Amino acid sequence: MGPAFADPEGERHVDYAASLAQDGAGRTAEAAAGAPAQAPDRTPDTTRRGVAGRAADSPVQSSRQAVPQPVVAALDLGTNNCRLLIARPARSGFHVIDAFSRIVRLGEGMTRSQALSDAAMDRAMSALRVCAVKLRRRGVTALRAVATEACRRAVNCADFVARVERDTGIAIEVISPAEEARLALAGCAPLLDPAVPRALVFDIGGGSTELMWLDVDAATGRPRLIDQVSIPKGVVTLAENFGGEIVTRDVYAAMVRDVAEAIAPFEARNGIRAAAEQRRLQLLGTSGTVTTLAGIHMGLRRYERALVDGSVLDVSEALAVIRRLLTLDFAGRAAQPCVGPDRADLVLAGCSVFEAMVEAWPVDRLRIADRGLREGILLDLIAAGDA
Repeated sequence: MGPAFADPEGERHVDYAASLAQDGAGRTAEAAAGAPAQAPDRTPDTTRRGVAGRAADSPVQSSRQAVPQPVVAALDLGTNNCRLLIARPARSGFHVIDAFSRIVRLGEGMTRSQALSDAAMDRAMSALRVCAVKLRRRGVTALRAVATEACRRAVNCADFVARVERDTGIAIEVISPAEEARLALAGCAPLLDPAVPRALVFDIGGGSTELMWLDVDAATGRPRLIDQVSIPKGVVTLAENFGGEIVTRDVYAAMVRDVAEAIAPFEARNGIRAAAEQRRLQLLGTSGTVTTLAGIHMGLRRYERALVDGSVLDVSEALAVIRRLLTLDFAGRAAQPCVGPDRADLVLAGCSVFEAMVEAWPVDRLRIADRGLREGILLDLIAAGDA
């Protein structure tokens, strides 16, 4: 989901070892010293698929060409968005030189059909052509392009992926839920607080929500994955099943109950609520839903990543924003600067996922991450030397 405004096209630096901003506890909002942690269940056999076997007209430069400086890129084709991040490796992270985000709704209609629609594929292709131009213009030397839930479920996914490579030169890799969660965690793990021993990291997507239950090392802040799950409840699927334009309080409550039923088995096998009640649980969200809630709470007239990423939002404040959104009709939600008309029918679906989680796992505060899967890909490419 995400804010109404696309990722900034300007440059930004992501430094995973420097003290860039302090949170209330005095810890750096970007990272503690050292490399970001990696969760288990790594799948190296698939990690390089988006780089190797390039088509003749691939937008990625051959390593045999003279390239003045390595440039890495991560492309995430989700159920709702197509997002690209291009960066140069830096001393302790990477420096973003270009970014792109467009709503494509690739998974639109998949609650009724198991196939990607022609219109959805055409929208995605239009966005991917823009990405291909950016990749060439920026001289990208290493790319990993991934697709998630919509492509995982679609019976015509193979044909679509072949079309993408044929028309744009971009080799799309359809990744598993476990790999999706690993990459998201790698991208946002530096925001975890080592003073809190357990963490629940979540990513509310278009077609699914990824949940990661973690143990956090008190000395290093590095997470160890205990359990994870992908539930088929995302903003697009919920909005299609329950309605997105007209959302009454009863409809919203039904969405919350639906999500609660889906996450109940995860709670039953892990006992996360006990950790929450003992105040030994931190909540970290890396989805557009939580960045939108933070932006609205801050009263931003235009979404600003620098203000939102790494910020802390009281859960009571987040719920107050949701109650305010519930009083608005579609036009009212669309008029919110951090929502906009493209997401006005999806924002409350995402809120219902968040509310189901905080009802199941009561915590006081939420850490906001405007980073995740793409940043995880970039760190992987740099660490593997593909840059």
